[in-house]
Amino acid sequence: MNPIALVPRQPVPSLDLPLVAGKRFTLGADPGSAFDLLVFYRGLHCPICTKYLLELERLEPEFRKRGVQAVAISSDGEDRATQMAHKVKAVGVKFAYGLGLNIARQWGLYISTSRGKTSAGIDEPALFSEPGVFLVRPDGTLYYGAVQTMPFARPQFQDLLGAIDFAIASDYPARGEYTGEV
Repeated sequence: MNPIALVPRQPVPSLDLPLVAGKRFTLGADPGSAFDLLVFYRGLHCPICTKYLLELERLEPEFRKRGVQAVAISSDGEDRATQMAHKVKAVGVKFAYGLGLNIARQWGLYISTSRGKTSAGIDEPALFSEPGVFLVRPDGTLYYGAVQTMPFARPQFQDLLGAIDFAIASDYPARGEYTGEV
């Protein structure tokens, strides 16, 4: 079964997940004033995810200045998500865990099977989602989305900051919304 594609300017699937901090992240309940930045990552086993999330944490104050709330999300359980949050010294980025793979599919994420231990020496879960990065407007509609089949070559957060600046300054609409005949 192939992932489904989300449509810009249309509502995204709901999310209601526990946070490492002990609260919950419910998409739309307390959104960033401009966007929620949802960063779906593979899990604790992924050394590329660790490096990526370190960069997100480093730039989180810049996102916050722009009215963007950053949330890292995985299908890992509480223990592994907590370990990842500690690895990246998370202060500003919220870490949500327990993403059901059925919900991951609703977001258009690809699902992979375990290949055992990674180069980080941590076992991959039997099934887990591949990365995805989304900007969701406060009204719950998709503004930007990128999904991947691999952990490599992800959207760079510095580039996203520039794009957010342009989008806000220009009131630039979400693109890719046409679903009619071609």
